[in-house]
Amino acid sequence: MQDLAREVLVCFLAGAGAGLGTGFAGMSAATVISPMLITFLGVPAYDAIGIALASDVLASAASARTFAKAGAIDIKNGFVMMCSVLAMTLVGSWVSTLVPNNTLGGVSVVMTLVLGLRFLFFPVTSTRRTLGGNSTAARILKGAVGGAGIGLVCGFFGAGGGMMMLMVLTAVLGYELKTAVGTSVFVMTFSALTGAVSHFALGAPPRPDLLLLCVVFTLVWAQFAARIAARSDAVLLNRLVGAILTVLGLVLITVTYT
Repeated sequence: MQDLAREVLVCFLAGAGAGLGTGFAGMSAATVISPMLITFLGVPAYDAIGIALASDVLASAASARTFAKAGAIDIKNGFVMMCSVLAMTLVGSWVSTLVPNNTLGGVSVVMTLVLGLRFLFFPVTSTRRTLGGNSTAARILKGAVGGAGIGLVCGFFGAGGGMMMLMVLTAVLGYELKTAVGTSVFVMTFSALTGAVSHFALGAPPRPDLLLLCVVFTLVWAQFAARIAARSDAVLLNRLVGAILTVLGLVLITVTYT
């Protein structure tokens, strides 16, 4: 009974952190869930990544639906990136099967801290609205190359690639923040789904109870955060998520390496 309560609590906290990150800043839910399951429940890294990616699907889809209602998703220009992301997600999932469990788990924990610091000190606040200066061919090439790198990260580390997509869409392709977030969570829905399916196909099926708990908690908190994010300052939200991830990353590293 005590073990059950502990598992529910860990899944709840993981889902809360993941959902808040997704709803506030388009962050992949897998950034939080993977290291939490690995560190506190001893779930094998490969299985934890699969559960995290599956949790990412509904949370990203719900966020994408909200942005779609506001007309803030550029499906046309995001299609090439999506195809590249999906293809390389499969490759990343296969490569991760070749990596020792301890190495994979350690990388997931460290990436939580790195992303937290990134949010704190380099918040995504681009307000550019045009894609000027980029020809159609250049946009396609940049989107394809950027998508390939994002897909590898998604499949290998269990991150849906939301923040990387946001960086490519704003810094490389010149999207304003709202459309960049909407487009990134739209693509992330499919990249996370592809990564989850490939993980489950290549490895053992995950524990259904942990999978269900993480999916439900992440979805609920993502919906809650999305409503708040619509009325809040972008820099404040970035730094709030950064603070949460930084603290979580430090705790996970302390638990893992002491």
